[in-house]
Amino acid sequence: MSELVRFGVSIESELLEAFDSYIAEKSYTNRSEAIRDLIRQSLAAGKWEEGGDVAGGIVLVYDHHQRDLTEKLIHRQHHALDLTISNLHVHLDEGNCLEVIVVRGSSDRITALADDMRSMRGVHHCAVARVAAT
Repeated sequence: MSELVRFGVSIESELLEAFDSYIAEKSYTNRSEAIRDLIRQSLAAGKWEEGGDVAGGIVLVYDHHQRDLTEKLIHRQHHALDLTISNLHVHLDEGNCLEVIVVRGSSDRITALADDMRSMRGVHHCAVARVAAT
């Protein structure tokens, strides 16, 4: 683990009150951990914006009765084997499935893959969980 470094931050009292409310709401044990987490989130978002090497998950909810949709989704994953690490398939009910595709690689390519899947007829929901690769 890296050495911890202390530093001071000047902040308006109203902003600090709002931050303390956020800390309590999210169950952080202290301000330092909340600040570290927010910095990590910001750095990960920057990697995604830059087109860097990232990781995440493409989360889909779709109608498995939609003709050829399952095959099309599988085909897209097979053509992105260098991005696709794993997937989880869950039957939500008799007509809908949830699929989580764990991905790692270029954020531009992951976003393009998600956009392609999102546009398919029968896909009800598509979201990308974005995290840093390291």
